[in-house]
Amino acid sequence: MGRGGERVETTESLSFTADKAGTIKQRGGKITWDEVRQHKTPQDAWLVYRNKVYDVSGWQDHPGGNVIFTHAGGDCTDIFAAFHPLGATSYLDPFYIGELEPGSDRKPAAQANFERAYRDLRGKLIAGGFFKANPLYYVWKVVSTVALAVGAWVLVAWSQNLGVQMLSAFLVALFWQQCGWLAHDFLHHQVFKNRALGDLAGIVIGNVFQGFSVAWWKNKHNTHHAVPNLVESSPDAQDGDPDIDTMPILAWSLKMADRAQQYSWGPFFVRHQSLLYFPILLVARISWLMQSFLFVFDSVPGASLWATKGATAERQAIKNVGLEKVGLVAHYLWYGALMLCHMSLARALLYFLASQMMCGFLLALVFGLGHNGMAVYDADARPDFWKLQVTTTRSVTGSWLVQWFCGGLGYQVDHHLFPMIPRHRLGKLHGLVEGFCKDHGVKYHETNMWEGTKEVLAHLSSVTKEFVADFPPM
Repeated sequence: MGRGGERVETTESLSFTADKAGTIKQRGGKITWDEVRQHKTPQDAWLVYRNKVYDVSGWQDHPGGNVIFTHAGGDCTDIFAAFHPLGATSYLDPFYIGELEPGSDRKPAAQANFERAYRDLRGKLIAGGFFKANPLYYVWKVVSTVALAVGAWVLVAWSQNLGVQMLSAFLVALFWQQCGWLAHDFLHHQVFKNRALGDLAGIVIGNVFQGFSVAWWKNKHNTHHAVPNLVESSPDAQDGDPDIDTMPILAWSLKMADRAQQYSWGPFFVRHQSLLYFPILLVARISWLMQSFLFVFDSVPGASLWATKGATAERQAIKNVGLEKVGLVAHYLWYGALMLCHMSLARALLYFLASQMMCGFLLALVFGLGHNGMAVYDADARPDFWKLQVTTTRSVTGSWLVQWFCGGLGYQVDHHLFPMIPRHRLGKLHGLVEGFCKDHGVKYHETNMWEGTKEVLAHLSSVTKEFVADFPPM
């Protein structure tokens, strides 16, 4: 099987590839969909892109991380286009093994026409300049975001009053939250077409400012984008959304809730999850910090306890590992200096907990609104790209202040369909996407923050009721 850029092209490997059943298929021959679907794990992964079949088995050093395996055994045409610039298909050439057998997908004509329509829309957006960023907008975003941290530092230097220090902690929390949205823009390559520059900006804003590893975040977030709200098809597949892999704390479907029986305290959390949701958000950032730090500094004792699925292979593919480590150390140096240079150890501990918990709440509140309480699918039963992104995602309405608070992710549906379109163009994109959905009978869901939060809690409560009905308390 292929090993990414390390594939050794002998005469034999150029002509043939072995499938799971042990048969030999001539390279460049016809391959049916049924054959493609047999190859759906990271170690045995076939992809279809524009009716061409590629064997990407074991491509652990894929630049975007393990997202490459989310569509193993399936069609990656649209998610590939969403993540990559024009011309990136050349990177797939070494993995080509054949052409898809015409008609083997048995796709209805109406579905084929729908897919053609949203691919045409993407072409019109490219021609219309939607993917071009305004540099002055992002200069303003960086400067105004850094101003929050400066304000926090000025406050603790000015006064030892507890109330002033807590206001400073809130500004730090807001700074981190806004850094999250800003790093998100740079790492989706909305700003720089040169991806190395985008990654470097991500390390400054993500590692140094916010304290999160860029490599850790990109692997997790790219996978989420490819398979939002999907429950993995099997333990050895990588087609599940890591953002809803919250068991045994929170269950977003009955299938997830059933796994609570594997943990001694799992049923307790599932039965009370709508009440525990907001307290859990308070500690979310601390959990992410630990995962992120131990992802990069994997030799630290106990790192394996916090490792996520596929973490070992993902660590091996970290680019700029030296900069990642320096960036995280720099983060804790400036954050530690902010506290210890201006307050007692007890106040510093209080400041630490307050800033971390407030930021966790501010971040996770927006995350939750984006997808929680929306449709959840088994990976084997996912709809097409457009319908998957739209039906699993909620946009948030509101004033400019709401959109600023959400970092542009109030237009979450539109962003998920076109993640490389810069934040400042999403408002204009929104009308086009909503109109397209209406024309093709796809429900576009948006609501305000209050109603969206109620929907999240109602969904958690409904999963709890199903779980209790199936597994009543002893």
